[in-house]
Parts: sequence; structure tokens; C-alpha cells
Amino acid sequence: MSGYIITSEEEIADLKKKIQEQAEIIDYLTKRLFGQKSEKINTDQTSLFDEDNSVFSQPEQTGQENQSNQVQPTKKAKRTRQAIVNSNVLVQETVIELPTKLCPNGHGLVAVGKKLAREELHFRPAKLYLERIYTTTYKCPSCELMDGLAHLIQSQAPKALIPHSLASISVITEILHKKFELGVPLYRQLQDWKRLGVDLSETTIANWVIKISQLMEPLYQQLRQQLVQQPCLQGDETPIEVLHEPGKIAKAESYMWVMRSVTHQAQRGVFYAYGTSRAGSFAKSLYTGFTGTLQCDGYSGYNILGDSVTRVGCWAHVRRKFYDAANSGKSFKMSPPLALLNKMFHNEREWQHLSPRVRRRRRRSQQRELLKRFWRWIDAVDVLPKSRLGKAVVYARNQRASLNQIINNGSVDWSNNASERNMKTLVIGRKNWLFSTSQAGARANAIWMTLIESAKANGIDPSAYLEYLLKNIPQLPTFANSADLEAYLPWNFKPGSKIIGDSQQSIVA
Repeated sequence: MSGYIITSEEEIADLKKKIQEQAEIIDYLTKRLFGQKSEKINTDQTSLFDEDNSVFSQPEQTGQENQSNQVQPTKKAKRTRQAIVNSNVLVQETVIELPTKLCPNGHGLVAVGKKLAREELHFRPAKLYLERIYTTTYKCPSCELMDGLAHLIQSQAPKALIPHSLASISVITEILHKKFELGVPLYRQLQDWKRLGVDLSETTIANWVIKISQLMEPLYQQLRQQLVQQPCLQGDETPIEVLHEPGKIAKAESYMWVMRSVTHQAQRGVFYAYGTSRAGSFAKSLYTGFTGTLQCDGYSGYNILGDSVTRVGCWAHVRRKFYDAANSGKSFKMSPPLALLNKMFHNEREWQHLSPRVRRRRRRSQQRELLKRFWRWIDAVDVLPKSRLGKAVVYARNQRASLNQIINNGSVDWSNNASERNMKTLVIGRKNWLFSTSQAGARANAIWMTLIESAKANGIDPSAYLEYLLKNIPQLPTFANSADLEAYLPWNFKPGSKIIGDSQQSIVA
């Protein structure tokens, strides 16, 4: 009888654990569905540590840069008119005159000054025009008198982006800007173009995007070669859908991989690569030639890179799991590891403008002690393995070696959020595009996203950079060498750079 009672008590204890786990899951999913999505921590919540007064009141979240956080919320400074409208906007002055320049006594008035009444911002809708490009034919009368033959010489027009097509540099730049920067899919752009006076089809502009991306393929590969030579990189991957892939059903997942420079790198590039799977073999081909430090999440596919690549972890992934655990119940409960992680990120925000060498010294002198306290708690805690907190603890334990590597490298960021921001741009677009019809379309997306996000990473206007590339790359030799292509990498671009093949234009009204 006693054995039966013990068995029953064990079963009851197991059932209680399962009920607790299920209740936590229900509370967590309810908050995810109906609650706020931000990971910001309420500043009124006190820390479990006396020396830590909620320094992480506005924590980082997926796809966002680590932001500066204050214990007390500060009032946001009011933006001035000059801060809203930049100096590139054309200013037009309108002076309101009196209908009659006579005083009540009939005497003539003389203007003595003007007073600003208000400012208004005006918009002029875009307009299309059709350019007809002619070449001029010349002959030499003197040579004709000498031998009786007509010697004709003809001017040469610059190469077209696409032969026998209406596609121009400005039109393609606008299509790419709308799709990859604003997230407007091609089919939703058609009505805008029709209102402007041209009735395009989705197939036509899709073919333009794909064909012109193939012109950018050599520069795309050149950017990858430059990246794998850098000492530190970040990596991430996300699923995408490609309808027509050999041997796969329409809804099968493919993947877009991203490889990018760390934020402290002077020459920053962002490289997207389309892959049919998430297999480690694709990671191996993507990082071929790279022998530095790679910061990524805990995905095992990167293990195939071997000892030639040093893996470092991402503390944002760790913190996100502990934040979810703290926020999974009916009320937010700050845990000791979350408080320590908050302090780590607070330190990193304070040091983000320091040189890699100084950051490394600060990490070894200050972050190391926080890490010791963090791992002591992790080693001593006893939690339900399937609870949110249990999953966070297991994740941290599994990534311990790669997470600790970051202490010895001041060039690597404390989190992998820079690459996640690049992925977030793709994910926002993916919600609108839904899928790529073909593998060629998916590869074109990777090429254009690479050029646009690399421009952003270097602080230059993506549209200006694309226009510059579209005017110059088609004029290069068919088999351009690395030296020719290197001049067009984003960090070598300067606004107002000389453009090959500029020609005089006349617009016929």
C-alpha cells in the first residue's frame, strides 16, 4: 500500500509541474498575442541588486540597436523647424502685397519691411517623360573629293540597361527604391506608374529587376570577397518562400542568409545570399575564405565552419530569453540573471564609441565580474527544464563557451543586433512580397538588398548609390577586373562622383 501512495505522490508532483508549465505557456502566449511587443522594462520596477537600479529601462530587442537608457524617463527635446526640413529642400518666398497701395487718406504707401506669417511644405507630383535618343551621322567632304567615296562617321550612344527596352536608370531606381526600401511589391506599383502615364505589367518590371541584377553580379561577388577578408563578421539567416524550385513544393522553405561587417569596421558591407536550405553546407560555401571571428546565434549549422573560424555568441539572444521568462507570468518578475544582463548592456552602451582596444580592456576589467556572477547563478539554479526560465538557462549553458569569447575581442559587438536589423528589413519586405516566383527572382532580391543595405551601413543615400551604379556598371568591359569593380564598392562612393557616359539631353514638351 505504501508503494502505491509513493507512486501516486510522484505522479501528483509530475502533474503539478506540467500544470505549472502549461499555465506559464498560456500566460506567455496571451501576452504575446494581446500585450505589448516591446522589451522595455518599466522604470518603476526595482532590481534584485542594490547597486543596479533598473539601468536597462529600455532594453534592446530583435532588429533594433542597443539604445541609451536612463533610470528616470527624460522629456524628449522638441524638434525645431530646421531639424525637420533639411537644407536640400528648395525655398520659395511668397510676398503678399496690399490690393491697393494707398493709405486711408489717399496717400501713396512705401514698403519698409516684411514679416514672416507662416511656412508651408508643398509637394510636386512626379512626372514621366519619354526620351528619344538619337545618334548623329557625319561625313567628311574633303575625303569624298579625294576618292569619291562617302566617309560616314556616327556617334555612339551609351549602352542601354536592357536592349530594346523602355527601362531607364531613373525608372529602375524608383522601382528598386519602392520595393526594397519602402517594401512596396511590384504589383502594387503598377497603378502608380499607370497614373503617371505608362501601362506596365508585373512581368515586365519583374524581368527588368532580374536582368539588371545580373549586371550587378560581378560587383555583388566583389563585395563578398572584400567581406571574407575582414577580421570579424556577423551572420544570420531567415526563411523565405520561392514558388518554383526544382524538387520542392511551393510552400517549402528556402533561406536568405546574411553576412555583414561589425559596426566598428570602417568599410562596412552587408551581403545577402539565397540558399535552397538551412544546411551547414551552405554556410560553409558562404564563408569560404573567411578565417576570422564570426558572431552568430546558437544554430548548429555554423559548426561545420571548423576551427578556422572563431565563434562568438550574442548576448541579446540570451537576454531576450530571460526577458520572456520574466514576462511570462501575470506580472513582470525581474530575475537575477536579467538584472546582470541589463547592467552588461548598460556598460556596452557607455563604451560604444570607444576604440576596440579600450573596449576590450573595459570588458576584461568590468564585464568579467558580471559574467562570473551570471554563471554562478546559472550553475546553481534548479528550475523546470520546460519552463521559460528553464529554456533560457539551458540556452545560456549550451552557448557558454562562445558567449565568453566576446570578453577577449573589443571589435565584436556585445550583441548580433546589427545583422538582425538587416534581416528585419528583409522580413518587413517579405510580409509584403509574400514570396519569390523563381530562383532568379530570389537571387535578384539578394543582390539588390546587398547593395542597398551596404549603402545604408556606410551612411550614404541608397537611391543615389543605385543611380550611380546603374549609370556606370553597364559601361564597364564585359569581364571587368577586381580593380575596376572595387571603385564602385559602397565605401568608395562619394556623392557627386563622376558618371561615365553623361550626355546632353533636350526634353520635347
